[in-house]
Amino acid sequence: MTQAEALAERASRAPSAVAVRAFARGDDAAWDAFVVRCSAATFFHRSGWRDIIEDVFRHRSHYLIAERDGAICGVLPLAEIDSRFFGHALVSLPFAVYGGPAADDAESRGALIDAAVELARSCDADHLELRDREALCPGWPTQGLYVTFRKAIEPDVDTNMLAIPRKQRAMVRKGIKQGLKSVVDARTDRFFDLYADNVHRHGTPALPRRYFARLKAVFGDDCEVTIVEDADGTAVSGVMSFYFRDEVLPYYAGDTTAARDLAANDFKYWELLRRACERGLRLFDYGRSKRGTGSFDFKKNWGFEPTPLHYEYRLFRGNAVPQNNPSNPKYRAMIALWRRLPRPIVNAIGPAIVRHLG
Repeated sequence: MTQAEALAERASRAPSAVAVRAFARGDDAAWDAFVVRCSAATFFHRSGWRDIIEDVFRHRSHYLIAERDGAICGVLPLAEIDSRFFGHALVSLPFAVYGGPAADDAESRGALIDAAVELARSCDADHLELRDREALCPGWPTQGLYVTFRKAIEPDVDTNMLAIPRKQRAMVRKGIKQGLKSVVDARTDRFFDLYADNVHRHGTPALPRRYFARLKAVFGDDCEVTIVEDADGTAVSGVMSFYFRDEVLPYYAGDTTAARDLAANDFKYWELLRRACERGLRLFDYGRSKRGTGSFDFKKNWGFEPTPLHYEYRLFRGNAVPQNNPSNPKYRAMIALWRRLPRPIVNAIGPAIVRHLG
């Protein structure tokens, strides 16, 4: 074999260059097929989020596809939030715990990140934000406020019960003795009332009612509402969960003030865990929490260990990571005022505020 022939053979075996393009009409099925098979992808990479973010929140989406030899090798969902009060950002992905590039290899991932940086510049954004479970961009500023809680589901229901620490296991059994029962709701109305009451008590705006109905409509059986009823059939606690591959992710939750004395929240998550076990699922993802909060402590008390989330920022203006979250001291007075406002008022004006927080 000549040297020229050897070089030609090596070139034929070398991987082709990666090209990045924008999501186009008709890409949904190929996008979702890639998301299902890509180990780095999550429920929040599904294409259905694109329409929800555009239709419910009126944010412009910028979904990017990396291809090699005409086949998808990576995806990056992005949405643009432009707010007078909270800044102009390109985020992967608003209203999601996880996002960032999902790709087959480092080259594809890097091409997507490079394309996102250029896109953020062309949008004149203040910053680009990538939300992921792993650090992908060395040298970028990070947000260390959030953690996730993920734990394997044992194949046996009783083993899962015994794995719950003693104090929380006693709370689950208390809920059972109180006559609580869990039901799967086909609609989202009862859940929304519980959720809206809960976030109002915490001093934050509620997402719009139609958002939850749209999640259920878009994702079908992969979006499930579980309601806990007391012995009289009154809804006292609820959770909206997402299913992806062999994982369950309880994502939005709410309850009444009576739920604590009834141990309804511990009972609720046990019922979700029990059903997930019976379905043969393998991982329970307790979602995102902020350090130093009640939800962080609650999940720790269930025996879940926190894993830091890596929210990485490319800053184009300023030199500080934005802090648009309730832990920011500058929002303290606003939170206190929000708690005192009547529910009809906060439900009416809340969606106009929360759509910019993502």
